[in-house]
Amino acid sequence: MTATSSRQTGSQPRLHEHGGEVQAFGTVRHFPLGLARDARLYSCQRLNRVLADSQILYALYKKHHWLVRGPTFYSLHLLLDKHAAEQLQLVDSMAERVQTLGGVAMGDPRHIAEITRIPRAPNGVEPVPAMFSRLVDAHETILIEARDAATRVAALGDDGSNDLLVSGVVRTGELQAWFLAEHLVDTPLVGTGRERDEASRDESGGQSISG
Repeated sequence: MTATSSRQTGSQPRLHEHGGEVQAFGTVRHFPLGLARDARLYSCQRLNRVLADSQILYALYKKHHWLVRGPTFYSLHLLLDKHAAEQLQLVDSMAERVQTLGGVAMGDPRHIAEITRIPRAPNGVEPVPAMFSRLVDAHETILIEARDAATRVAALGDDGSNDLLVSGVVRTGELQAWFLAEHLVDTPLVGTGRERDEASRDESGGQSISG
């Protein structure tokens, strides 16, 4: 075989290859981070839990972004997409933190479905208040886990993971949960005529000014 034909053969992609794992999930490699192996292993376990739930939350945001409907569609469509983008950034940061610690980040959706504690949403379309309530509940699940994880990894000396959980997951989650919860307040956009009369009577010392 000539050198030319050898090079041509070598340029063929090696398709349909399979191999064993080079690192098992739930293990950590040794990296010179000045952090004990057990501390890194524990941090990876806690980060992966939050990571799994956060990926489900991201997917819920995108689902509701597509399926939301009603007179406030446009503003809600944009809000949900903004929150989804912020969650996606957190997902990437947590996954990279796990890798930085020498672990294996959870990335397969089928694996995530086995681990997450966030209930599965219906396949169809829910009313908008139900969508928002579901998102708020998911946020609370993540916030509880993230706060506990942050406290425990800090006690083991993992300040980097603590900072990500507090400054990223908790603060972003709290803000997003607030925005969602305010949409669930049952307040009319414009008061009824009776409400306006009562407000006018209160301001005028008990005398109605409506005639």
